[in-house]
Amino acid sequence: MTGQLTLEAYLQRYSETGPLALMVSAAIDAVATAAVEIADLTSRGHLSEVSGVATGHNSDGDLQHDLDVRTDEILRRYLSRIPIAAVASEEMREAEIRDPSAKICVAIDPLDGSSNIDINMTVGTIFSILPAPDDPTLAFHQRGTAQLAAGFVTYGPQTSLVLTVGEGVDIFTLDRAAGCFKLVRRGVRIAEGADEFAINASNRRHWDPAVRAFIDECVAGVDGPANRDFNMRWIGSLVAETLRILTRGGVFLYPSDARPGYGDGRLRLVYEAHPIAFIVEQAGGSASTGRERVLELAAQNLHQRAPLIMGTRHQVQRIEELHCDPLLVASVSAPLFARRGFFRL
Repeated sequence: MTGQLTLEAYLQRYSETGPLALMVSAAIDAVATAAVEIADLTSRGHLSEVSGVATGHNSDGDLQHDLDVRTDEILRRYLSRIPIAAVASEEMREAEIRDPSAKICVAIDPLDGSSNIDINMTVGTIFSILPAPDDPTLAFHQRGTAQLAAGFVTYGPQTSLVLTVGEGVDIFTLDRAAGCFKLVRRGVRIAEGADEFAINASNRRHWDPAVRAFIDECVAGVDGPANRDFNMRWIGSLVAETLRILTRGGVFLYPSDARPGYGDGRLRLVYEAHPIAFIVEQAGGSASTGRERVLELAAQNLHQRAPLIMGTRHQVQRIEELHCDPLLVASVSAPLFARRGFFRL
């Protein structure tokens, strides 16, 4: 524990580091304040006026729930109170240009994992804060390396805010009695020796050979090149998966695959993969498409999709090696070489 430092005090200290930091702090505070309202809304479930029922499809074709719409409205309401050049959301067809003279832009996924709200699974809000270019219409075509800050909020047994301002990763928990977030973990680092992997194994037949080879190494356990047993986890909520990796280490894979519509991955680059990759790297991990660093990518359109493989650095590097070397993939599959691999010490 790190005492009772509130998010407000934390942001006050950070805001004093420069004019842009003051604006970033205001945006983080707006998202956090909105998150308190969203946490209350999601905690009431069917007792509230919204319950997570599907109401149609969003502009990108995904199923949209009433909570998606409501949380988007809440976040945009709080963000409207501060100077922002442009706002992008999963629930909006195009970015909203607000104040072209403002210095920052904000991208949000209002309610990640909303399809699981009816079974009381952890859901969350993801956000990314970027510098505003001279032309705000280009705000969300920047590389992920341009991000000034990123974070996500999980709404579960606890409401947690995971945050980076480019100086490591800190985690806050909502003190419901006080109505504010308090710092509980500072300088989070992803464990190097973790033995968990997360992937939707039902899609195995659609995976690239490199992904299949990596999972085969994990499943082989002590009898394979990893020389240790693994546990498989699959929550299906990006914020919950990321928090688990920050807490216990391991690797998460949402790769591209051969299914229609999945050839470029499925997660959105601007408001899902970019902020999560920034957080993971700031905690000492890696985030890759399997072939290149996620933060080096720049979106050509607001809702562009991308693969995301993230977690413990050496495991992500192993997956990249397998993607780059077909002969290595073949060696993993060959019984003669079954005990060779990156993990062998």
